Amino acid sequence: MQSLSVAAIALFLLVSGGWTGAYATSAEEIRQICQKAEKRYQKIYGQPSSDSDAIIIKMYKYTFCPASITVKQGATVRWINVDKRTSHSVWFKKKGDEETSRLFPEDKVEMKFDLPIGDYPYLCGPHWESDGMLGTVTVTK
Repeated sequence: MQSLSVAAIALFLLVSGGWTGAYATSAEEIRQICQKAEKRYQKIYGQPSSDSDAIIIKMYKYTFCPASITVKQGATVRWINVDKRTSHSVWFKKKGDEETSRLFPEDKVEMKFDLPIGDYPYLCGPHWESDGMLGTVTVTK
């Protein structure tokens, strides 16, 4: 019997929209990573990410924090790299968008979600295959 590689399974889950979390990491580990990402955000910006004028997704330790969000049409989402040494990107590959430039520590990119209602999976170009860095934005009315 032929076995599938981890990358093939990850690609299937990404394309099918069935996976929206960090690679081979428990819910508790993800919670801890995201808690540290928030502390790092607060150290950089001097306020909680919830006080921002946009919805914040932090990129930290090969994880989008949070990995899945639900936004209303027209909402602005901002991805911020709060890692100290690693670059990331945001790529709505399934939607056909181009990958963003590499976001180095403290770099950010944002997108206004004037899109039809639905689920929009995205990934980090350099880390989705090796580290499972995937996320989803769900747009509602």
